[in-house]
Amino acid sequence: MKNLAGMILLVVTLQSCNQGQSLQRYYVDNQEQPNFLSIDVPLSMLNLDKEQLTDDQKDAYKSIQKLNMLAYKVTPDNTLEYEVEMAKVKTILDDSKYEELMRGGNPEDGTFVIKILGKKDDIEEFILFGSLDNKGFAIIRVLGSDMNPNKIMTLASVMDKANIDDSKLSQFTEFFK
Repeated sequence: MKNLAGMILLVVTLQSCNQGQSLQRYYVDNQEQPNFLSIDVPLSMLNLDKEQLTDDQKDAYKSIQKLNMLAYKVTPDNTLEYEVEMAKVKTILDDSKYEELMRGGNPEDGTFVIKILGKKDDIEEFILFGSLDNKGFAIIRVLGSDMNPNKIMTLASVMDKANIDDSKLSQFTEFFK
């Protein structure tokens, strides 16, 4: 246990010294690594009926370019590596350039945090980071330009009506089984 704590502290220290580390760099470095799953989801995959959207929802839809999803699956054989990867992601997201919008969950069902990168009405990306210690973690980045948090939230309300092509998304959910 002492060894694990020392390893995590070392990783966090090294990551803090590396001012160039970003979430984008983390994605690129890990998308092909074992225990990771990376999926890019084009917005067209949502199959929303744009005629049924309000003006704010249309603005939000136009401001989103794509979604990047990266997940790490924990197994009995990689718990040390999982802790190291969690420490890396938390260090990146603790950077002051990411503003926290919301945090929630619990240890039994999983925890999540939503952060943004950019200015209030000109968000470059929304980041959803969720984890469950016995399953792993996932990072979902919503990329776009001139995204507005309030308008994005109105778009989220119609997602349950979307005819989502879940061929890629099913890879993501199956990954954690």
